[in-house]
Amino acid sequence: MNGEGDHFFEGVEKLMEIWFTRTSNNNESGDARSISREKWEEILKSVKCEILDVIHHNDHTAYLLSESSLFVSKNRVILKTCGTTLCLQALPHIVRLAKTECGLDRIADFFYSRKNFMKPDRQPHIHKTFQQEVMFLDNEIKESSAAYCLGRLNGDCWFLYTLNHASNNSLVGVQEPDQTLEILMVDLDPDVMKMFNKYDKKGVAKSPDVFSRESGISDLIPGSQISAEFFEPCGFSMNGLLEKNRYWTIHVTPEPEFSYVSFETNISKKLFSKLIGMIVEIFKPGRFTMTLFVNYQSVVDRTVWDEIGGPSIDGYKCLDKQVAQLHDYCLYYTNYKTKPG
Repeated sequence: MNGEGDHFFEGVEKLMEIWFTRTSNNNESGDARSISREKWEEILKSVKCEILDVIHHNDHTAYLLSESSLFVSKNRVILKTCGTTLCLQALPHIVRLAKTECGLDRIADFFYSRKNFMKPDRQPHIHKTFQQEVMFLDNEIKESSAAYCLGRLNGDCWFLYTLNHASNNSLVGVQEPDQTLEILMVDLDPDVMKMFNKYDKKGVAKSPDVFSRESGISDLIPGSQISAEFFEPCGFSMNGLLEKNRYWTIHVTPEPEFSYVSFETNISKKLFSKLIGMIVEIFKPGRFTMTLFVNYQSVVDRTVWDEIGGPSIDGYKCLDKQVAQLHDYCLYYTNYKTKPG
């Protein structure tokens, strides 16, 4: 995650999540995990990033990338990339491979989302504006879609593109409990961000595994299989895997001029309050955007999210809260800022 030009790096990620299904029984595996690492490396060349590390955990695989993460399970692919990567360029290649190698010939559900970029003019074509991204996706997917902007157009906002399902189509939609929590943090505490330098005060390279434990990151979701890396000269990324297709990931861009940290997970919890508090305590953001997707099979208790003002977080004031009732999901968007004093 190195800077570019006049020392700037866009930490804000582009996040694409594709759920697949099959329209007929065939002799293919029906399993995206059968796609080889070599094939993923070919696809990622078009995105302008590469694989740094890989971990496997029973039912899914996590690739740590030079710009964020790739998660692959039986019928789901999640690609998250930062910087000036071309995330959406991977879509036609992923769809083709899923069909030809796995027999996964139908997109069951699709989500593309991102926070507003710090410097959108630095992005390549199709990623400069959300409108360009929507046009590209409509052309590639060719199904009824819905695109949203939540938040403030003159401040922090968050974009979403998803499918607009026909209620009588049993082939589409996620057919299992699903939830995704994202916390996107900016204006982070400079002293905290100094921890994410690759080298200590003696100039010795830090061990990412030891650092994950000593910083408290490993304690956020105990029992995880973790892959972590530092970047040169600063920056940090990690992936964590658990049973039942559960994952979590953190990406840190620590430079004070454009500090940014993202946290994402799909772990199943009735309440997220304790986890959210631990994350905010570790990174100490000045502001953060939080989104929660919950489908109707999920065990998440939505009561606190339905309350006026959203979840209460010590030391922070909720500036904005919006709720979108999608066909299969309920989406909660909230934005927070530190309280004065």
